[in-house]
Amino acid sequence: METGIATLTPEMLAFIGSGGVSAIAPFTREIFLLNVTVAGTSFCKNIDELAPQLTKDTKMRMLRHPKNEHDEMAIGIYLDDNRVGWVPMEQNEVISRLMDAGKAFFCRIVHVSKKGAWYKIDVDIFMVE
Repeated sequence: METGIATLTPEMLAFIGSGGVSAIAPFTREIFLLNVTVAGTSFCKNIDELAPQLTKDTKMRMLRHPKNEHDEMAIGIYLDDNRVGWVPMEQNEVISRLMDAGKAFFCRIVHVSKKGAWYKIDVDIFMVE
């Protein structure tokens, strides 16, 4: 009778895929919460370089910034390691509290348009449950 944890073989790693152990999440689901226009895109210094990657359905990370000097409920929206902007202050309180309680969130681009030098980026925000 074997009582140990399964050995990670090359076949098992191939099954898991490049997502590593976190790729095995059979009971997770994405719960749509709201649609927002990303705030502060004008302050992203390399937004023009990132623009080709800002396409419909692109998934972006959301990170809390509780020490933000302008908003203690601040949530940054990131494409890789680049902060593209913020969840608008008027819409971030509940999500911030849930993030602080350990809930995971991400957003997905719905629409991008350029108005002068400003990029208007609309995203759908999802909670991962």
